[in-house]
Amino acid sequence: MPTREQVRASLADGAEYTEVGRRLGIPPGLVYLIATGLPADGGDAPAPEEARARGLRPAGQELSNPPVESPAARESVHRWLRGRVRADAQMRGT
Repeated sequence: MPTREQVRASLADGAEYTEVGRRLGIPPGLVYLIATGLPADGGDAPAPEEARARGLRPAGQELSNPPVESPAARESVHRWLRGRVRADAQMRGT
């Protein structure tokens, strides 16, 4: 698990949360949590004055929900499905 010092050093160099997460092998929401001590989903958010004083982002919600990827769109999945259909008479409708 990366340390707060490692995360903050990467952020201080100008990297974004998503880039730091990629470098360290952790989700960007976890980078935010390590750096700030607050969850990226907005839970337990400080008052606006405290957030400004601590230099926090206005919102971190996008960091807590990774992009959705549909494995069904991969050609390897289509090949697997075609093979399953070929091997199963009931699925072929015969």
